[in-house]
Amino acid sequence: MRVLQVTPRYPPRAGGVEAHVAEISERLVARGREVTVFTADAGPDVPRRETRNGVEVRRFRGFAPGGAFHVAPGISAAVRRADPDVVHAHNYHSLPVLFAALGVGDARFVVTTHYHGASADSVRDRLLSAYRFPGGWALGRADAVVAVSEWERDRLYEDFDVSATVIPNGLQVERFAGATPDARDRPYLLCVGRLEAYKGVQHAIRALADLPEYDLLVAGSGDYRDELERVAREAGVADRVEFLGFVADDRLPGLYAGAEAYLTLSAFESYGMTVAEALAAGTPCVVREAGALVDWADREDCAGVAGVAPEDVAAGVRAAVGRAAPAAALPTWDDVTERVLDVYG
Repeated sequence: MRVLQVTPRYPPRAGGVEAHVAEISERLVARGREVTVFTADAGPDVPRRETRNGVEVRRFRGFAPGGAFHVAPGISAAVRRADPDVVHAHNYHSLPVLFAALGVGDARFVVTTHYHGASADSVRDRLLSAYRFPGGWALGRADAVVAVSEWERDRLYEDFDVSATVIPNGLQVERFAGATPDARDRPYLLCVGRLEAYKGVQHAIRALADLPEYDLLVAGSGDYRDELERVAREAGVADRVEFLGFVADDRLPGLYAGAEAYLTLSAFESYGMTVAEALAAGTPCVVREAGALVDWADREDCAGVAGVAPEDVAAGVRAAVGRAAPAAALPTWDDVTERVLDVYG
């Protein structure tokens, strides 16, 4: 079986969709499939063609206004010429899905949408509204649509009348289970992710005023850091918030394991990979009941919060701390790959 993955970006670029595509692609190769990736992230810092862990990668030039959409129309003709058995496109919110649909021909066409329906950025939100018709056409062109959460599946049906198969993101459980906790002088809470307003780290910072027994560690980088530092000063908790910046992969399991609770208060998520990572490391979570995070709130090792006022977040932390995690099995990438093969078939 020849599988062509089409995605906005691919490792060494970092991100949830990037990791998802790489994990599936490498496992498909290990199962004897021939896998090629077309990605719209060509640049001077990466080769145009390379082989990464058995996966053939071809990068196309394009442009990404505001770091989004990844306009690379050359993908369409390349998909048409490739003649694979399966074309698997990823991320509705970026144009390579549309380019794949335009070039797919007679191959089986699968789309994993990672759909969250809206954007915290007003300009992107307007662009997404304009994209609704061609994006919906691309989904209608698919032989199968995959959602990574039940929440996402429901949104796809409501917005596009599309019936999707739910296959959650996987996890390298062994990487996090049994991790040695990061040693700190005081108990701490943890947030991990890009520093953007919609991710909601500011709500965790403001809640610290009601949680004097904890520090807050923030792992990740982004343009919103200056504003988060201002929020910490304004809330009078700057001495208890530590911005770690980019954190290497090998340090993350220990950070998760050492935290009293992990907080994710994002307004838009199609899954919530960092929640799974924290739970695998044995750390209970506080999740905002928004987007696909609502699916995590039903677990016994997570505490859901309907609002992001400081008192609500603080109450969520007190409810979560001490819960046993993980309270139920977490999906592995091997599980996910087998289910994706079923969809290909």
